[in-house]
Amino acid sequence: MPIRAPPLNNQPSSWLPRPLPRHSSSTHCSLSHRIQDKLLIIHSSCIAYRTTILTEHTTSAASQTSSLASLILPKIDHRTPQKLTYTHNQNFIHYIADAPSDHPSADPSAGGLTYLVIASSNFGRRIPFGYLVEIKKQFLARYNPETTDFANLPPYGAGDFNAQLKSLMISYGTTQGGKQDAISNVQADIDNVKGIMTENIERVLERGERIDLLVDKTDRLGVGAHDFRVRSRGLKRQMWWKNVKLMVLLGVVVVFLVYLFVGFGCGLPGKFSIPPMAAAPALQLPCAELEADTL
Repeated sequence: MPIRAPPLNNQPSSWLPRPLPRHSSSTHCSLSHRIQDKLLIIHSSCIAYRTTILTEHTTSAASQTSSLASLILPKIDHRTPQKLTYTHNQNFIHYIADAPSDHPSADPSAGGLTYLVIASSNFGRRIPFGYLVEIKKQFLARYNPETTDFANLPPYGAGDFNAQLKSLMISYGTTQGGKQDAISNVQADIDNVKGIMTENIERVLERGERIDLLVDKTDRLGVGAHDFRVRSRGLKRQMWWKNVKLMVLLGVVVVFLVYLFVGFGCGLPGKFSIPPMAAAPALQLPCAELEADTL
């Protein structure tokens, strides 16, 4: 049965309804921030030069993720531009690392900047990278890379950009408009890459005839090289046979000359030997004939 309240005229002061306690404005703000932090899919974000964090914002619900940036930054190489993602439990760590080639006319320190964000894994990669593209655009708009030496900035030297990081984290992490902005940023990058690829393909097609001519010349050079190889082999064989014949001929001549020298020195056998001449018989005349001749 429902309990009936006593009559108001006999109700003691303790039974009088008390007004609800009013929360101060600071309590409402902290409550709204907590609800907002729980709704955020982007937990932490920072911009750093090498390993020095220049600006950072972390939600209170994900304060334990802020230490991940100090673990990732030393592993980043700035020799070439990078867009990579690390995984840590249920979170993805996305970053864009600049290189000196990204800022050819700016201060060399601009090539050491890193834009990093830690978001939930179910958030994917497209929206976080769109967020990174946006904070990079706004950060370089505020800190001109041609006149700013990021290497000389102290830790959190760009702390006035923290509010902008927070605003963008809320915009991209909680509203559909932020997601659409991130998608449009990524789509713009994709269209830019498509345009570059299309231009490269058109240039290749324009040079198609030159490539065909180059292929024909290459084929001709290949056939000519084969013919030259065959002819050089034949010429080599001919020269080898000539050398062999010449060596054989020289060997025969040398043997013949040696034979002649030896023959003249020791006497040649056979028909070349000269027999000794027989003594001629003495001619005898009568003495009378000799005397008559003398008279």
